Amino acid sequence: MTPIVSATAATVTVPVAKSVGRYRWVVVALLFASTTICYIDRQIFGLLKPILDAELGWSETEYGDIVATFSLMYAFGYLFGGRMMDLIGVRRGLGLAVAGWSISAALHGLMSSVIGFKFARGALGLAEGGNFPASIKAVREWFPAKERAFATGLFNAGSNIGAIVTPISLPFVVAWVGWRAAFLIAGGLGMIWLVAWLFFYEAPERQRRVSAEELAYIRSDDVPSSERVPWLSLFRYRGTCAYALGMLLTSPVWWFYLNWVPGFLHTRFGMNMMASIAPLVTIYLVADVGSIAGGWISSRLVQSGMAAVRARIVAMAGMAACTVPVAFVSGVSSMWSAVLLIALAAAGHQGLSANLYTIVSDTLPARAVSSVIGIGGFAAGVCGMFVAMAVGRILDATGGNYMILFIGAGCAYPLAVLLMALILRRSFHMETR
Repeated sequence: MTPIVSATAATVTVPVAKSVGRYRWVVVALLFASTTICYIDRQIFGLLKPILDAELGWSETEYGDIVATFSLMYAFGYLFGGRMMDLIGVRRGLGLAVAGWSISAALHGLMSSVIGFKFARGALGLAEGGNFPASIKAVREWFPAKERAFATGLFNAGSNIGAIVTPISLPFVVAWVGWRAAFLIAGGLGMIWLVAWLFFYEAPERQRRVSAEELAYIRSDDVPSSERVPWLSLFRYRGTCAYALGMLLTSPVWWFYLNWVPGFLHTRFGMNMMASIAPLVTIYLVADVGSIAGGWISSRLVQSGMAAVRARIVAMAGMAACTVPVAFVSGVSSMWSAVLLIALAAAGHQGLSANLYTIVSDTLPARAVSSVIGIGGFAAGVCGMFVAMAVGRILDATGGNYMILFIGAGCAYPLAVLLMALILRRSFHMETR
């Protein structure tokens, strides 16, 4: 197995970060917005579950199979989208992805059957698979290693903002124009973002708004490379294996939270869409804190002198500890106790994810980052498909008992960090910063 390839091997004297430009944070803002829209389009379906179940007569198994279709196509979207970003670049690649998922989101409003929703949901997953490979690649291109985890945590926080905005606004939108029009409105948001993206985004070397000082700072610890990395050779890197395993074990749990927590609150505590606004906003606000904190912790560790990959693993171990108490959710009688346990687990997931994504930037050549992100996303999506199918069937078989599902969610993250640390342990002392 190929040892870690340091992305921080070059030593260049550059100005202090505070004295250079800040255009790179405009890029983070654009990525934050695309991630927010991505999760608005994704979260609507889970929030509408009680309405769709009642109006269209779905069982938990049928709902789970629709979610599984999304997961499978999301897997292929990650895989092919990741490679596409490395081949055609982030500007065109992410623009195409957002246009595709916006059209797919709008299509949901035209569907009435399980087959129709599978088609729309699958198309959405295929296009949305491009968001994270593109975003991680953009962070890799625009930030030095010591800022990448923090930048990733910031844009990744958009997933929680999307999950906050949606439950706040959706009940009023549905009451005003109905659930079908809500999907059409969500699709329109992506088209608005696309105009801003094409106007403001360009690679650092071609962006005229970037000063020479900021460009030098961005490239301060980079190893320039213009060579394409053969796709099959990526599996020889420890970073690829560790990242893919981490994604496979943790991402399906996050999708379980997104797709089934509203249903859990409805089944367990009788919460309708309006009553669930405060609990869901609380969950994703806390998750936002976790996303930013997880990235900040490892960035501070790197700035203090710790090797980058070691810092990511230490931060992920701390965030994984936050996910364990969710195993007890089914045993609590208070709705707010359950909400706070889920919120803590969501924060742990997001903080862990900020570092999980950044490990790819730390351990792979720049021209391979999106491809590896795609490989990990494919593994997670395929696993997520089977998890979604299993969740629906478990709930139908147990009469809606979520206990075994939350126990599995609580165990997944510590196991993921342990296995990743074992894969990367020989590389801790091989890093050069």
